[in-house]
Amino acid sequence: MKRVLVSGMGGQLGSLVASLLEAEPWVGDLAGIDADPPRRRLSRARFCRIDVADREQVVERVIEFDPHVLIHLAMWEPDARVPTAAAVRMTAAASTAVLGAAAECRSLERIVVRSGIEVYGRRRGALTRPTERAAPDPTSSFGRSLAALEADAVGVGATAGVPVALLRLAPVVGPHVPSPLGRMLRLPAVPFSGLADPAFTMIVESDAAHAIVLAAANDVDGPLNVVGPGATTALAAIRRGRRLPLPIVGPEWWVARRLAFLSGTPIPDHVAELMHRGRLADGSACRDALGWAPQTSATEIVDRLYAWPSVQRQPPRVAWEVA
Repeated sequence: MKRVLVSGMGGQLGSLVASLLEAEPWVGDLAGIDADPPRRRLSRARFCRIDVADREQVVERVIEFDPHVLIHLAMWEPDARVPTAAAVRMTAAASTAVLGAAAECRSLERIVVRSGIEVYGRRRGALTRPTERAAPDPTSSFGRSLAALEADAVGVGATAGVPVALLRLAPVVGPHVPSPLGRMLRLPAVPFSGLADPAFTMIVESDAAHAIVLAAANDVDGPLNVVGPGATTALAAIRRGRRLPLPIVGPEWWVARRLAFLSGTPIPDHVAELMHRGRLADGSACRDALGWAPQTSATEIVDRLYAWPSVQRQPPRVAWEVA
């Protein structure tokens, strides 16, 4: 039985991972830390509400728990829950606090880190569908933040002498997932590149959580692309959602991003990059490493996203008349 610690347990993905871990026979004590409480009802996980950037408290809690397995999910996608600058700063602070504390744990056996395929970047001439052998070359704020997180984790793993699984997830999109890509696709009128309509892939949160749990149960070492089967394009997604397509070219993107920001749906640079150049990765190694591969296709993810009803105003209830 292993002691498992989940940083970022309060998030949508962290809460789902924790609920799956509770059913795993190899998991003994299960604990989590985050600034926000879990979004799911957990039966046996112990949760400590703490800012993961508070290094002093994090070190105390982590060393006291002394995990065998650390699952580090405390990272922030720009404009998912916080603005870009704050997301980069919070991800770096959490990495320093949590991974630094883990390096001092005597019982530590493995580390699992949530990363993303944004680390490959989309520079001109870059591979369209990179494998894990491709060197990270991030070209967005999110990609650079993830690359720094990976470097921190690998350094801690080398110091502690333990394997480090770097799960490079495709964009996680779903009805209840805070995702700037998902929010943009649900706009009544959705901008897309009028000069090209490149393909991109996604992954649903249930598949992402399953991959994380499997990586925690096995000695996965190094990067692993975790992407949903198939791909879609912005225009194809817009049509499936019966949204109004807005073809954008050149400087018009600045105007479109500004208007989206004012409407409460900011489009960060990694999403704009996806719309211009696509976002794919080769996920064939996942089945060999985990004995499993994501099941939900990009098209199914799009359908689930649009099947979730928007907020609808309801008329006030009429008070019961007293006879």
